[in-house]
Amino acid sequence: MEGPRLRIWLERGELERGRGYWLRDAASGEALRWDDPRLAPAGVRVLAVAGASHRLEALQADGFAPGSALALVPEPDNEHDRHAIGIWDADRRIQAGYVPAADAKELSLPLEALALWEWRDDDRRVGLRVIVAPPSVWLGRPRR
Repeated sequence: MEGPRLRIWLERGELERGRGYWLRDAASGEALRWDDPRLAPAGVRVLAVAGASHRLEALQADGFAPGSALALVPEPDNEHDRHAIGIWDADRRIQAGYVPAADAKELSLPLEALALWEWRDDDRRVGLRVIVAPPSVWLGRPRR
């Protein structure tokens, strides 16, 4: 028997060198850590984008700003990892990097993906975290 549907609200947040969204349980209002034990059973993961440091120019695109929808693109013909999943902007024009290899092996697409948090060095985005969730999880869309 399934439990109640997980609903996650995104709440703006900022730190000295980063900004984006914190997570809240929409039903209770409780804050959720990125590794909160309620996320994994619902199929939700918060992941650092692998390889982003090799794509710093691409990472500057508006399509990777926190709150932006992203596309997860499987690469079964990838010569280095047949489980590779690329992380692209919603229009699939610019690639930010990859789902970390250990996570990619365990994910089942389709999944919804949003840019969650960016790390910045001066005015440049230098790192990105994303949230991925199955369609059964409600992710509250932030207002722009």
